[in-house]
Amino acid sequence: MDITAFIRELFFSHDCVIVPGFGGFIGNYTPGRIDKTTSTFYPPVKQISFNRNLNHNDGLLVGKISETSGINYGDARKIVDEFVISVRKKLEKGEKVVFDNVGSFINNQEGNIQFEPDRSVNYHLDSYGLESFQYPPLEGYDVRKRIVRHIDKKPAERSLTRKILWRAAVIVPLLALMIAVPLRTDLFKSKIQESNLNPLATAEFENNKEAVDEMVVIEPAKTEEISSVSSGNSEQPASTTVETFLPANNETSLYYLITGSFKSKENADYQADILTKEGFSPEIITAPNGFFRVSAMRCSDLNAALDNKETISKKYPGAWVKKI
Repeated sequence: MDITAFIRELFFSHDCVIVPGFGGFIGNYTPGRIDKTTSTFYPPVKQISFNRNLNHNDGLLVGKISETSGINYGDARKIVDEFVISVRKKLEKGEKVVFDNVGSFINNQEGNIQFEPDRSVNYHLDSYGLESFQYPPLEGYDVRKRIVRHIDKKPAERSLTRKILWRAAVIVPLLALMIAVPLRTDLFKSKIQESNLNPLATAEFENNKEAVDEMVVIEPAKTEEISSVSSGNSEQPASTTVETFLPANNETSLYYLITGSFKSKENADYQADILTKEGFSPEIITAPNGFFRVSAMRCSDLNAALDNKETISKKYPGAWVKKI
């Protein structure tokens, strides 16, 4: 039985097909090439070579024969052995043995098997349907004979100048407008005090300061100098203006250091929490106008309240002293 058909079929899906007891066929990938002498283009191919040392049974060929022919593995192995015996007898007689579309075998003078592959068949699946072809080289084409057209560059320069002037005419007025608008309006002015990073120092605090009932802010720079007035053996400081909720009386007064006044109780609570974390003892006082004033501390002495105000005003600008 001729088993070369099974060998050819295995070439398409395997790179090595071994005939037990005879040798192995190896498929080597060769990329496409161009033969410049004959102007021939060759597609990628799987070239077949033969190695007589690969003669062990890997089960590939025998299994293929058994599966295709519907016979058991042992019978398929006998078919392969009989085929190998017949081929070897022909080679020993000096005959040339041809495997169709695979190649030919012959014994050389030293008695070794010599293989010549059939180069007309391509077992590379990616090159299926591709054949070699010839294409004659182009003649009579001289690059030096190309027509060179001189281009006048002056119109291009004029066009570039017009584009620059047109862009300048559009951009310059826009830049001037972008500079003038912030200077003349409050469009880009932040409503948050620049010197204060406190998130509660918002427009609400600034606006409601004007709405505080009968409020007078104490500023150290404008505080009247303390003058000595002789009245027996005691000295009394000059009167200092302090905002009050109630008319002054002879009872002991308390001075509250107010850091913020808010319409929202939630905002007042938030600032009170911040003051607590900073080590103060804040209090929230409800003003007659409905605002919630946050006091960082209370002092029984006016001078102490003013000193603390100078210190806390660095973080809470606009803080003031209230007498209750």
